[in-house]
Order: sequence, then C-alpha cells, then structure tokens
Amino acid sequence: MSLTSRERVLLALNHEEADRIPIDFGAMRSTGISMTAYMKLREKLGVTEGRPKLYDLMQWLAEPELPVLERLHGDVIQLHRYSPTFGLDIGAWKEWTTPDGCDVLVPHGFDPVLMPDGSRVIMDGDTVIARMPKDGHWFDLEYNPLANATSYSDIDNYQFPTISDEEIEFLSREAKRLHDETDYAILASFGGNIFEAGQFDFGWANFMALLAGNPDLAMYYMDKLADSHIEQLKKWLPAVKDYVHIIQVGDDLGMQTGPQISPKMYREMIKPFHARIYQYIKENSDLFIFLHSCGSIYHLLPDIIDAGVDIINPVQYKAADMDPVRLKREFGKHLTFWGAGCDTQQVLTHGSIEEIKKETERMISIFAPGGGFVFTTVHNILREIEPEKVLAVYDTAYEHGWYR
Repeated sequence: MSLTSRERVLLALNHEEADRIPIDFGAMRSTGISMTAYMKLREKLGVTEGRPKLYDLMQWLAEPELPVLERLHGDVIQLHRYSPTFGLDIGAWKEWTTPDGCDVLVPHGFDPVLMPDGSRVIMDGDTVIARMPKDGHWFDLEYNPLANATSYSDIDNYQFPTISDEEIEFLSREAKRLHDETDYAILASFGGNIFEAGQFDFGWANFMALLAGNPDLAMYYMDKLADSHIEQLKKWLPAVKDYVHIIQVGDDLGMQTGPQISPKMYREMIKPFHARIYQYIKENSDLFIFLHSCGSIYHLLPDIIDAGVDIINPVQYKAADMDPVRLKREFGKHLTFWGAGCDTQQVLTHGSIEEIKKETERMISIFAPGGGFVFTTVHNILREIEPEKVLAVYDTAYEHGWYR
C-alpha cells in the first residue's frame, strides 16, 4: 500500500506502523541544515536553478527546496511564523551573498552592519540585538530587554509578544496553500516558550537567579507571558488549525549532564504555564503538540507528558540518562520521538560513512517498532558536514525504515 507523506506521518503520530517511518528533513528550526552545508548538498545533487532561502537568520538555516526534499525522502514541511527571527518578516525576499560566498535569498529587511572588527551586527535602532563574529557561523543574541528588571512595574511596562492582523492573513493564506497544493504533513511553528523566553528576556544568569531568589517575580512574569501566548493562540489557531497537523512549541530544559532545573522546580514553577498553554491548544484544536527541548530531560518527561505534550524533539540520546532503549520502553506509548535518527554532536560530525550508517540503523531498530517515531537527525546539520554524510543518514533511513 502506497501512502502519502501526510498519511504516513499521521499514522506515526497515532502510534501506528505505516509503510515506512516518516522522515523530516529541515521542517523545523532544530531539524534543519546550515546554509553552507545545504549549498554543498544541492550542488552534489545537481540542483543549480534559483537561490535557496536563508529563512532562519539566527541559526543560518536553509529552507529545503522541493527537489532536495524529495531526494532526501522528506515527509514534512513547515509553516513559519511571519517573522521567524529578529522581528524580520518573510513577506518578501531579496538576493544576497553570504560572507562565505553563497548566493541566497534573505528576508527583505535583513541588512546586517559590518563592524570594524569584522563582525556583523543586527540593529534595532541604536541597539545591537545580535552579532555574528568574524568568520562566525551564526548570530548570537546580545540584547536582553529585561536585563535590569527588578520590580513588578518593570514587568508591567514590558511589551509581551502579540500577533498582528498581517501575520494572521499570512498564516491563513500559507497554511491553506501548503495543505491544498501538497500532500506533506505540515508542522506549524508557534513558539510558546516560557522558561527559555525568560532566559532570553532577562539573560540566562539573571533569570536562573530570579527563579531561585525571587520566585514570586519570576512567576508574575511567566503568568503574563503565558497570557500573551494564549491571546496569540486565540487568533493563530482559527487561522491554521484546519490545514496543519502539528503545532511546534519550544523550551530547552536540559543540559548535557541533566535538567537545567530540578524536577521539583519544573513541576512547581514552569509546568503550570506549559499545562495552561497546551490545554488551551487541546481544547481548541486537534493538533499534535510538538515540544522541542534539548539535552538531558529524562527526569522531566513524566511531567512534560502530563502537561499535554504529544511529541518530543530532538531526543538527544548522547546526553545523560537519555538511553534510547529506556526512552522507548518507558515513554513510547505516550510520546512520539521526533529525532534520535543520528547523533549530530559526535557521530555525524566525526564518524565515518559506515559508522553513520550503522548508528542510523541502530536508532531505527530501537524507535521504529509500533510507530511513534519520525526520523531526523538529533539537531541541525552544521556547515562542516559533507553531502556524502547527509546522504548516508537519510538514504539509510529510507532503505532501512520500511515496515515488514
């Protein structure tokens, strides 16, 4: 039986075995590929017409073109937010050449300033909000708007995220187009960050200190933030829910060695806001909730599931306590594992082609049985990764991902 990509993904998300495991290549901002690596890949594949879109300016990620997506057996495409990075909208594009010579398209408002030290910066008025060092590979955030906040009035005066009528029009149009013109599953990026948003707004150290030292103020901020997310969802969901299948939210909760915060702190301070947002989504749509959370999060997964998450990504199985066999055994009935296809820290970066193929086969053998698995690399493919390695991962997933 031949299935469409959309049918294949939906079966997997319902914990059923399809004809083969679904594959994601670049359909989310943590399953993507560096533009530099992508340009080498498209050249290897003989794709020469046009310019690819550099849609994620912070992480320097390429939007996979249809010929490349088809060659790598992708089953998922992405519905972007209107302004995915740095507040720059993707309503129009312009030609640009990257510092390493890639001819690409970038959002029309992208105009980085070259500094005397060779770095490039993105400005908001007179404020530097992000910087790419000389010879750097991506932009690092430099501005934390609540870095000096110490009072409730500071929080009250902060402009929390909103969603514009222009974005709603864009989302509604794009969601319908992607649904009607393709048979791919559609992953819709939303955001909805709570913990990570605090780190961006206050600065990492400041927010972690606030959680421990002034929890009432931290909770006040997160309560207002959750309210702002739900107000956005009141417009976002009606615009897209009839056309898309997955809503992607994010909050990096893990480190390499364990969670960033204790399970107790997550349960008491972060989970209530996650649950409020995810419950609103469940009550107002049939979308699967996809949480991106890097690192070692094994000890948080029971509460993450209880909060309403259906899909976990990236399944960083080289981190502490993230043994893949145990993850599948303990949580495979409750979660779809979206990722875990091949480690990007060590195996893809430093391994041989044969080691990459062997590791990919091993991960498929663990996660594929019973459905609940969408294949992709553990995180973004970095600029140094050669096309042969990329093809080794995705061709192995296609060849060995068929259910018998």
